[in-house]
Amino acid sequence: MDYEPVIGLEIHAQLLTDTKIFCGCSTRFGAPPNTHVCPVCLGLPGALPVLNERAVVYAVRAALALGCSVNPISVFTRKNYFYPDLPKGYQISQYEDPLSTGGRVEYTSHGTTHAVRITRVHIEEDAGKSLHEGFVDSGRKTYLDFNRSGVPLIEIVTHPDLRSASAAAEFFERLRAILLAVEVNDGNMEEGSLRCDANVSVRLRETIELGVKVEVKNINSFRFLERAVDYEFERQVAIARKGGKIDQETRLWDATSGRTVPMRSKEEAHDYRYFPEPDLPPLTLTADWIQSVRQALPELPEDRKRRFVIEYALTEHDAGLLAQSRDIAEFFEMTARTSGNPKAASNWIMGELTRKMKLRGIGIDTVPVTTGALAALIKLVDAGTISGLTAKNVFERMWESGRSAAEIVKQEGLARIDDTDALRVIVANTLASNRGAVLKYRSGKTSTLGFLVGQVMRLTKGKANPQLVNELLSQMLDDAD
Repeated sequence: MDYEPVIGLEIHAQLLTDTKIFCGCSTRFGAPPNTHVCPVCLGLPGALPVLNERAVVYAVRAALALGCSVNPISVFTRKNYFYPDLPKGYQISQYEDPLSTGGRVEYTSHGTTHAVRITRVHIEEDAGKSLHEGFVDSGRKTYLDFNRSGVPLIEIVTHPDLRSASAAAEFFERLRAILLAVEVNDGNMEEGSLRCDANVSVRLRETIELGVKVEVKNINSFRFLERAVDYEFERQVAIARKGGKIDQETRLWDATSGRTVPMRSKEEAHDYRYFPEPDLPPLTLTADWIQSVRQALPELPEDRKRRFVIEYALTEHDAGLLAQSRDIAEFFEMTARTSGNPKAASNWIMGELTRKMKLRGIGIDTVPVTTGALAALIKLVDAGTISGLTAKNVFERMWESGRSAAEIVKQEGLARIDDTDALRVIVANTLASNRGAVLKYRSGKTSTLGFLVGQVMRLTKGKANPQLVNELLSQMLDDAD
């Protein structure tokens, strides 16, 4: 029997507000435990919540970017459950009347168009954090940090439209890019500001009925999501093949062991005893206000990708890589327009520039080579002033020194050698030093020409005109001894 996974995601994204959703406490990450707290976010008696307007703006921006319809009236509810890091004994969230519903994210990958439906995007507050290690008595006690309690979140719930672990990971990555593009989330999964729960079930292929859903909680990387879903799929298939019963439950991903482990039985909606939050009125948004938020949305990554293909004649692969980050996309466009060579700009950014950024652990906003400087380097190559090989060396010097390409080329004598007589001498010396390769060439192994070209380029430190080198080598090799 051939089984397939059925996967839906629940993604929690922290909104980029400076203060919490119902009080004025800071949302800054990394503060000493329990220092960003007040009676409201600690749930003390008599403390009343006041909704953060900026959180609503960001939530609506995200919902619109995901193709959702924003409801003019949404209602906050109390989601009741008992856990040590939930100070009030309930979470203020939304349930029957959420902020938005009915979205859709479409994207192209490897020539195939994918579509994932968004069930809902709603606003809620985060819980605190339970600390299970790092203390001398961690084996006996759990410590609580309420700094995160009350941090504004949106929960993005998808339909079960994903059919593989890799597809789930790619969609999560695409969604992260959208949230970054509309500037509502910082995408930092290590700090927990973006995390994902995966709902996984299995069924026989060609069937419609869904299987029993298992939720895998709090996954904070694309790689872990793919590994967790793969493991959970195989675990459930093994049970199904033996005729066993798959329990509806919540499990945790253990990255160390590479397994999902039981956490608790899966709750249903009625277990949370939802009811309207009595201390908050319904959230009412006018059509004009929603439209003003829509009009202020920036270009989304998939739209930018399509434009790059059309406007700059890039391949879908290159355009997709450049379009995922708005900062990188803007760096590319400025370089492409200034240099007049979009393909070269794309190659430099995805090649040498990205390599150096990864090596130094920095972002595009702090690279020492400006768009104008990179464009000037591209122009030197296009004009034939320097070779592509020399350009890489010049780029390294530009990165380290901050000097312009033209200055480096002039001061270090790196201009391309186009002097035929000078190159003829170098080629003759190369042939004399590599008699074995010359004999192989003349015996019919013409592939040795590339080796000889490489020797000339090495002797000239990459400055020789490669076309002229090829011509001279071919002439002199074909000549009689």
